[in-house]
Amino acid sequence: MSIFEELYEHSPGLAPCAPAIGAAFELLRDALADGRAVLVCGNGGSAADAEHIAAELAKPCALARPLSPETVAALAEAGDDGYLARSLQAGWPVLPLVSQAALLTAIANDQGGDLVFAQQVVAYGRPGDLLLALTTSGASPNVLHALRAARALGLRTLALTGPGGGAVASGSLADVLVALPGAGTPEVQHSHQLVYHALCLALEADRYAP
Repeated sequence: MSIFEELYEHSPGLAPCAPAIGAAFELLRDALADGRAVLVCGNGGSAADAEHIAAELAKPCALARPLSPETVAALAEAGDDGYLARSLQAGWPVLPLVSQAALLTAIANDQGGDLVFAQQVVAYGRPGDLLLALTTSGASPNVLHALRAARALGLRTLALTGPGGGAVASGSLADVLVALPGAGTPEVQHSHQLVYHALCLALEADRYAP
């Protein structure tokens, strides 16, 4: 049984979102395969989810991710006695935009609290990178501004929202919109967690499964 089949068997309420979830997987897979960065943002519980996604993708979450022979050789050339080559694992460049207190507060104080993510998209984002935005309402101003900045700069955009997608949907701000079910914020965030765990596991399996 595939990771996504298992997801829909255990959480049948997510099955209607299968096409969007599949498109989200393809968008993430292609960006990472191209060596692009994935920037992740969200507020409150979604900020914690942004960090969680980075923790699942910048290091192994379920499978070993051996370093490339080229990296092992480069480490040896740099003086590694084998410890780094044995201990380090391959990871993807997934950057949560919620974690730098000095930068976030400087942007909020000097420019505006609704710009804390958009300013980082301008600073870090490059054409072809991907912005993954989490907003249960689909209406968080700082997330919407980040999506607009990403579109303007040539980043691809992926959004996880609650039912309907809110302003993310009405503004066509996401290349892929996964509007997940839930009667309120806790239920929507639970749906987000189920989906992004499946996405992370599927991405890792696609690249590293034997």
